[in-house]
Amino acid sequence: PEFVSLVQSVLESTGLPADRLELEITESVFIEDTEAALKQLHALHALGIHVALDDFGTGYSSLSFLQRFPFDKVKVDRSFVNELSSASADAHHLARAVVRFAVSLGKTTTAEGVETKEQLDTLREESCAETQGYYFSRPMPASGIAKFLRRGAKRGDKAAVRAA
Repeated sequence: PEFVSLVQSVLESTGLPADRLELEITESVFIEDTEAALKQLHALHALGIHVALDDFGTGYSSLSFLQRFPFDKVKVDRSFVNELSSASADAHHLARAVVRFAVSLGKTTTAEGVETKEQLDTLREESCAETQGYYFSRPMPASGIAKFLRRGAKRGDKAAVRAA
């Protein structure tokens, strides 16, 4: 119940502008008390905080939550991105449909778990705005990011620069 005031307090004490904060929410936050969760999300949104629906497509009712809350971003679950490389035509078509649907909402769409150039190319064909995954880089500490970007810029590695 105190989550919104806690977030507001942290923003005030750190000086971070609310519009620089993006919270990723999975549908599981709605299971126990949907109305209370929606009320808190609306309050966070009113502060200027961006809210992303994480793991889109894997929850029990993604579509209803998209109607009830104005998410700023939709993050397509890696399980669908993996299927973009599938030998199964049905799995491949379903994955493309999920990505197309997310893009069609007019929200920023991020595809999680991109591991191959083929997946990246398919996501670009579908106009997916953002991608993340091992294709670009393994996770690294903040202290390694500047070196990673310099190395990529020297090689002309566009993937490294996009990863930033």
